[in-house]
Amino acid sequence: MLLLRSGIRTAAVKLPNATFVCRQCLCQKRPVVSARILKLVRYSASRASTGNATSASFVSASAPSKGAKRAFPETNPKSVGYWLIGSAVSVFGIVVFGGLTRLTESGLSITEWKPVTGSLPPMSHQDWEAEFEKYRASPEFKLLNSHMDLSEFKKIYYMEWTHRLWGRVIGLSFVIPTVYLTARRRVTTRMAWNLVGISGLIGFQGFIGWWMVKSGLKDDLFAPGSHPRVSQYRLTVHLATAFICYSWMLLSGLSILRTRRLLADPATAMRLIEALRNPAIAPFRRSVTALTALVSATVLSGALVAGLDAGLIYNEFPKMGLGLTPPASELWDEFYSREEDGSDLWWRNMLENPSLVQLDHRVLATTTFCAILALFAYSRTGKVVAALPKDAKKGMLGVVHLVSLQVALGITTLIYMVPISLAAAHQAGSLALLTGVLVLGHRLRVPKSTLSLIQKRMVTASKPKY
Repeated sequence: MLLLRSGIRTAAVKLPNATFVCRQCLCQKRPVVSARILKLVRYSASRASTGNATSASFVSASAPSKGAKRAFPETNPKSVGYWLIGSAVSVFGIVVFGGLTRLTESGLSITEWKPVTGSLPPMSHQDWEAEFEKYRASPEFKLLNSHMDLSEFKKIYYMEWTHRLWGRVIGLSFVIPTVYLTARRRVTTRMAWNLVGISGLIGFQGFIGWWMVKSGLKDDLFAPGSHPRVSQYRLTVHLATAFICYSWMLLSGLSILRTRRLLADPATAMRLIEALRNPAIAPFRRSVTALTALVSATVLSGALVAGLDAGLIYNEFPKMGLGLTPPASELWDEFYSREEDGSDLWWRNMLENPSLVQLDHRVLATTTFCAILALFAYSRTGKVVAALPKDAKKGMLGVVHLVSLQVALGITTLIYMVPISLAAAHQAGSLALLTGVLVLGHRLRVPKSTLSLIQKRMVTASKPKY
């Protein structure tokens, strides 16, 4: 109907004045006039329909249909990078706080794992008495804290409860944004998979934490009459998972921020990439990768030291007793072997003998320190110093400062027989050193996906604008 009206109006405008005559004349000339009007109406209608079709095709080409799915973007928002780094900082904090929880003997105060209802502490005196009664049935209370009253129990309970609550906050503050960013397609496909993987690792970390605590609630998992503690194996797995989660968050956040910074200036980015392709840098890059593995191994050996309380023996440096190492009979003690033929003698002593575990940690720490100093000297000589980018040189210098501080903290912690403050600082220093090495390695590489985006920007910038 609207089309017909439009056509009639157009026809009326285009008709000559002679056509509009009186009604009687119009009736006499009806066949001719009607045919002329009908022709003009059809012409106008065809033009209108063609215009509508063209407009519809343009709209459908320029905007996705209502039911079409939104594609994943090529780059990630800067806010996601900051969020990932903030999450990594939170994991750094909970690792340090977890060390304090272990050092204050608070980790075994909560004898049950309630992921949901355990979010709240006991709310009444009766609830506190019930929790204290459960703790009194644990080996730690019977063998170590039998003198403890309710007020003292509340102090260690709140330490462990805060540690668990912090873990829940990290999980919720990461999983919920991950679901939103992935469902709304606000991040790249690769980053979406990274976020899902980290979320799964956080959930697994909660399970590992309870699996570790559970080992300290059973008498059959440690020698009769010994100090009640969690399994050193489970403690090492728990710490390793936290370090992996932290590293994954940190590198993902740094990659987002760096990619956006490079894309903002493609010409400068290409010069940096060409500099990193210099063959003189390749050996240095491989050395940094090997150094990352060495630092990780040293950290895990430190977790074994903590799990066995091996830092409470041989509290001098560089000697261990009368020599640089304890006697061979002490290092390879048959007491730790469980096989009749002694086939497990060497590896059980390396993982369960406190004397050998401390020696292993000393050797790895010394090797790490010397390797970093050697790599620093290598970065300042020959073709490497000329080819290495400025930010990589600064990163290498920062690693030297971090390892020097970490060695000083380790020796001081050992000499003063593991005071809580120094031991917690030493654990934080290990994660800080790993951070420095990871940042250094990150500065020496540009992912292929980022390189592809930079090349696209360069091509777009080189096209002439009309």
